[in-house]
Amino acid sequence: MTEEEQNIGYWLEIMKGKQEALFDLYNNTYFHLVRFGLKLVANDELVKDCIIQLFLKIWDKRANLNVVQNVRSYLFTSLRNMLVDQLEQLSRMSDAISGLTKQTELTELSYEEIIIRSQNDEEMKQKVRHAMDRLTPRQLEAIKLKFFEGLSYEEVARRTTQTVKTAYNNIYEAIKILRKALAE
Repeated sequence: MTEEEQNIGYWLEIMKGKQEALFDLYNNTYFHLVRFGLKLVANDELVKDCIIQLFLKIWDKRANLNVVQNVRSYLFTSLRNMLVDQLEQLSRMSDAISGLTKQTELTELSYEEIIIRSQNDEEMKQKVRHAMDRLTPRQLEAIKLKFFEGLSYEEVARRTTQTVKTAYNNIYEAIKILRKALAE
């Protein structure tokens, strides 16, 4: 059986809801995807994050997946699209921050505007605190390590004595909970 036939088999099993097939496909294609991603973007953390997001997205959409004849090609194309989206988003954020900096330098805020902004900031902090309270201690620890200390998934797994897959899953579930809580 060729590697691509094996990947197609994993894909079909994922469509049936077999989580182990997702891990098998991940393990079978991970290094190819990293190598491909690094040819496009010289940021290994961004590439690894996009690969994880790609597989989580596949799992989330497993019930609506179509049969794919070339799984590896599909994964490469999807990863490339995710990387482009992430780079565009980072560019927009950078432009927005630059614009805000220039705007702040040009205009002095009135006292009322300062009060309104501080109230809005306080409301957002409350929402975030409330959302963080919904996380399990394990999820909270993983989120803090990944996003506040800037650790890689591998480092988070090592620090929390989990497997890398468990760390990914904890962080993914925590993000889902936070998004839902902040949207309320």
